[in-house]
Amino acid sequence: MDFDRIIDRRSNQSFKWQKYAGKDILPMWVADTEFACAQPILDALHERIDHGPLGYHLPVQQTGVNQAVVRWLRDKHDWDIRPEWIVWTPGVVPAFNVACRAYCQPGDKVIVQTPNYPPLLAAPALHGLTRVDVPSVVEAGRWTLDFAALEAAMADPKCTLFILCNPMNPVGSVLTAQELSHIARLCEQHDVMLCSDEIHCDLILEPGVRHLPAGKQPALAGRSVTLMAASKTFNIAGLGTSFAIIPDSRIRQRFESAAKGLVPWANLMGLVATEAAFTQCDDWLEAQLQYLRENRTRVTDIIDEHPGLQMITPPATFLAWVDASGLDSDDPQGYFEQRGIGPSPGKDFGAPDFVRINFGCPKAHLDTLAQRLKT
Repeated sequence: MDFDRIIDRRSNQSFKWQKYAGKDILPMWVADTEFACAQPILDALHERIDHGPLGYHLPVQQTGVNQAVVRWLRDKHDWDIRPEWIVWTPGVVPAFNVACRAYCQPGDKVIVQTPNYPPLLAAPALHGLTRVDVPSVVEAGRWTLDFAALEAAMADPKCTLFILCNPMNPVGSVLTAQELSHIARLCEQHDVMLCSDEIHCDLILEPGVRHLPAGKQPALAGRSVTLMAASKTFNIAGLGTSFAIIPDSRIRQRFESAAKGLVPWANLMGLVATEAAFTQCDDWLEAQLQYLRENRTRVTDIIDEHPGLQMITPPATFLAWVDASGLDSDDPQGYFEQRGIGPSPGKDFGAPDFVRINFGCPKAHLDTLAQRLKT
């Protein structure tokens, strides 16, 4: 649990670090952390490798990992699910693209909240569908959905699918029970399917805030696909494994049919890692959450102290959504890169006046952030 440990990732073709290869720019962009995986995960992977054969393994037949998901959702999110509700996928991005195929017809529209991360913004057009943006707004000092805009979008009979991101990436908010109930009423009223990307659901940093899975809501159980993974929580995104929870058998069949022939099985090593994460790493997660809370405070202080920058402290995720509109610059990304910091460009999320900073890193990286922003 040494989260202060600095691991040199430049030599292993890390996607995050390759972007600035050969440049004195600290990458703080794509959403994986700089932390080593919990030891039980590494031990489980070594054990499977040492066994030798790495042939086909059908995820639905892997009783251990399916029971691990059942246990995790019950213990962490007070959601009792059945193993047959689980559909394994090689990532949430393929999953919400499958949802577009499964629940939409040519000419349909897909509602997407904005800002949002690039693959989610791109999904509707990949399937010949029209994207309808619903903006996020600041109310009472927190980011949330513009529910008036959402209601107007839902009223369009061409809108048949709403892809939600909760906790919200990049703004970091967690939807309340009242907000989810509002979404459920609108989906039911206008016959809209909900695909809820909840990949950051285990990374709740704010005391008193709880994640509420979409599929747990009674009004959404028959019209929802809830996407989750151990990947962000335990830094195993490179193992290509996630899962959808689909309580309704007819909705589940449509999802599975749309994926056939296109979406491969989840990676065997990802299944091994997920089982270990969800059965042996509770203490590791609690330690990481405490570390991230400290990092969140530090990042907030750094941003607040810098003229022209501001942010709302995110209740969840390890991502800071930074408003750079007050800078004397029309290129926030360039402003940071010139100072040796590489955030995610806000324009990729649909908000060119912002940048997204990943604070899932050793505190020494935040020292570098502070020092370089002062130059």
